[in-house]
Amino acid sequence: MTDYLDREQDKTFTKVYKQQTPDILKAFVQFDESVFQAEGRAIPLKYRELIALAVGITTQCVYCIDGHSQRAVTAGATEAELAEAAWVATAIRAGGGFAHGRLGFKFGADAAPAAAAHAAHTH
Repeated sequence: MTDYLDREQDKTFTKVYKQQTPDILKAFVQFDESVFQAEGRAIPLKYRELIALAVGITTQCVYCIDGHSQRAVTAGATEAELAEAAWVATAIRAGGGFAHGRLGFKFGADAAPAAAAHAAHTH
C-alpha cells in the first residue's frame, strides 16, 4: 500500500484544490474540523477516530488508515482498540458480501422462468 503513499510529497498536490476550488476546500476543511474537534461532540474523539479508521479500512483508503490510526493513538487508543476497529471493519465488509450475495438469488430468480422455458423448448 505504501508504494504510492508519500506523506510529504502527496500533500503538495493540495495546491490544485487551493487554486481551482478554494471555496470548496475551505468548506471541506471547516466541516472536517467540526467533525473531529476535540471537545463538544457526543462521541469522544478517540471513538470518532476509531470509527474513521474502520471506515478507512473498509474503503481501503491508505491515507485515512494512516492519518486516523495515528490520530486515534494520539487521542488515547490502544493497539487492542485499533485491532478491534479493524475487526469491526472486516466484519461489516464480510457481512455486506453475505447480505448482498442474497441479491444474487433474488435477481437470479427473475431469470428462472425464462431459463426453465428455454430448457423446455430445447428438449
